[in-house]
Amino acid sequence: QVQLVESGGGLVQAGGSLRLSCAASGRTFSAYGMGWFRQAPGKQRGFVAAISRAGGGTYYLDSVTGRFTIARDNAKNTVYLQMNSLKPEDTAVYYCAATGDYIAKDGARYSYWGQGTQVPVSS
Repeated sequence: QVQLVESGGGLVQAGGSLRLSCAASGRTFSAYGMGWFRQAPGKQRGFVAAISRAGGGTYYLDSVTGRFTIARDNAKNTVYLQMNSLKPEDTAVYYCAATGDYIAKDGARYSYWGQGTQVPVSS
């Protein structure tokens, strides 16, 4: 079992920045690929970014490429999502998740999920 707890969400103005953190506990953190997903009001949860077990590989949703950066610190059992140049369309609940795969974009590949943190972006 892996327990995931997100933090760092909150109201931010368009153009601003925010850094989300996800602290993991339980089994060996470095054995898991990690991902961030988001669910906007009235929409399905979708992929945002993913990072490989050791952090050498990353994937991003096209619309966040160049604005968001995913990173991990295996010594601290934590994965981060740095979000810059935020737009109102980034408004969502953001979830971190863990997969036994090396890295994955498909949410169905993720076995463990956090409870989510809200990120409202005002225009």
